[in-house]
Amino acid sequence: MDPLLKSKPNMSEPKKKFQPSLAERAGVRTFEFLNRFVPWFKLPGLIGAFNLAFLRISLRNYNLHDGYADPSAQGSYGDALEDERFLNARNSDGKYNSLELPLMGCAGLRFGRNFPRENCPKPTEEELWTPNPRAISEKFMVRKSNGFIPATTLNLLAAAWIQFQTHDWFNHENDEENFHIPLPEGDKWSGKTMQLPKTKPDATLDPSDKKCPGYKNVNTSWWDGSQIYGSSEEITKSLRTKLPDGKLMLNQNGTGAFIPRDQDGNPLTGFQNNWWVGMEMLHTLFALEHNALCDMLSQSYPNWTGDQIFDKARLVNCALMAKIHTVEWTPAILAHPALEIGMNANWWGIVGENLTKLVGRISKTSEIISGIPGSGVDHDGVPYSLTEEFVSVYRMHSLIPDDIAFFDAKQGKHQTTTPIGDLTFQGAQKPLDDGLSFGDLFYTFGINYPGAITNNNYPDFLRDFTDPDGIHRDMGTVDLLRDRERGVPRYCEFRRLLRLSVPKTFEELTGKQNPTLAKELSAAYGGDVTQVDALVGSHSEPVIPGFGFSETAFRVFILMASRRLKSDRFIAGQWNAETYTPEGFRWVQHSTMKDVLVRHFPSWRRRWARARMRSRPGRRWRSRGSIRPWT
Repeated sequence: MDPLLKSKPNMSEPKKKFQPSLAERAGVRTFEFLNRFVPWFKLPGLIGAFNLAFLRISLRNYNLHDGYADPSAQGSYGDALEDERFLNARNSDGKYNSLELPLMGCAGLRFGRNFPRENCPKPTEEELWTPNPRAISEKFMVRKSNGFIPATTLNLLAAAWIQFQTHDWFNHENDEENFHIPLPEGDKWSGKTMQLPKTKPDATLDPSDKKCPGYKNVNTSWWDGSQIYGSSEEITKSLRTKLPDGKLMLNQNGTGAFIPRDQDGNPLTGFQNNWWVGMEMLHTLFALEHNALCDMLSQSYPNWTGDQIFDKARLVNCALMAKIHTVEWTPAILAHPALEIGMNANWWGIVGENLTKLVGRISKTSEIISGIPGSGVDHDGVPYSLTEEFVSVYRMHSLIPDDIAFFDAKQGKHQTTTPIGDLTFQGAQKPLDDGLSFGDLFYTFGINYPGAITNNNYPDFLRDFTDPDGIHRDMGTVDLLRDRERGVPRYCEFRRLLRLSVPKTFEELTGKQNPTLAKELSAAYGGDVTQVDALVGSHSEPVIPGFGFSETAFRVFILMASRRLKSDRFIAGQWNAETYTPEGFRWVQHSTMKDVLVRHFPSWRRRWARARMRSRPGRRWRSRGSIRPWT
């Protein structure tokens, strides 16, 4: 048995399965009836936002499932609070976010499910390899002769941001045993097979685990900045300075601060896998933000210890990242009036930002009136975790371009264009070594486009990729195989379990305006639309106007985006000046991504602020014009 589950049982029981109230059920039925005639995204913005609120209630009812067969297993066993420090501070292991269920969401516990476990069985060998995942990648992932398909409503910073966030949320554990992926006839891949470590299954704790294995999350599931701070107290301590100032280690030189390296050149930070220049930038930026918070807190509380300063700085920094993601990044990639209203309401409630900042929460418990922060913790009857399906819908490698054109922030002059494969791992610092500043890099990312999340748009370097461990892989093949391996249902079943319409033909899947794609999918999947992989189907379906990814993926997103806030004691529960300090609480509520950027790059404050940050929050992440500086 997992050592995490050997501790003495805590007598607290998980709440009963989520049950909507009578009013909530009535609202769900009303909008379900309305959506037979008018989909939510065609309704006026405010009505559409209410439609989404009731859709979320339905998803909470049907699409939250524990990764353990015994609903009391995850987090219901554990020791009492060992250190009162963690009553008001995050533990890097993720423990004690819930004082009743102290192991819930911590590193080393299983991913949950958005579908019943019986609908997510371990695949047979035939199901795993049919159709051949490499053949599907070669057909639907590779960028064709017309090349890169840009997402012209976003900038590259938006693409880097989501990878920065997913590094905080999830990381599967690899097994010692490898897959030997068979190659289709005529494949030009070097070697007879492609090897890939299998995902390590958790120990069998129940007979049902043989049919639907559980997989552990190496990271914590909380929104706790573990990509910067690490997912264990031991790692966190190693990343802090030796001084009692609460700060993270950063190296200084004549052009700014840098993430320090170990003797092998690896960045010393909480999560260093899949490292590239975008991660170099954002890890550095929010390490700087943490240290700026430490300076502010040490001035306000000169008698505090280094731990006290660190703990509060981390709380504020994590909450600020959660807020930026909720009210800025999301309305940009899902550019729809209902989403903008809904995501702002998630944080501020329908009373709005200005009134909430002025007088605080109007309602003590209503997340609709005054937002999720401070509304009270609720796990909707299922112990909190992130889910395998949540991991699946964040497979967004298409966002990465083939190369990046770098510009000087002061003059807006083009400096160099570099293949993105040269900017990974130990090449992540190359632009800085070549004389560019972090200000130049953020300016560059603000005016470059990412890729569109669609078919035939994986960057070539990711389809012929060798990591520092020497594993040579095609990430398109990997993405498909991981979903199959972990029991993520295929596209039609995925939609059925979300109570969405299920296409009966390939033409229904792709829409009438794309008959060529329908024929290609039919040929690749043997004429059986039920065999289409979830990722390929999501890339193939018509996209809601303004959306950066599919509605199928969006259904999982709308459920889990609010759950990450609602289950967190430090956001939904102890959301107050007492926990965060008055200065820290104000820092969160009054800071935006613009403020973070100009706080650390003041020399180009006026240029960036005037050219990029003047419009509404969602616009902060969007590019205007082509890949060139502003005029």
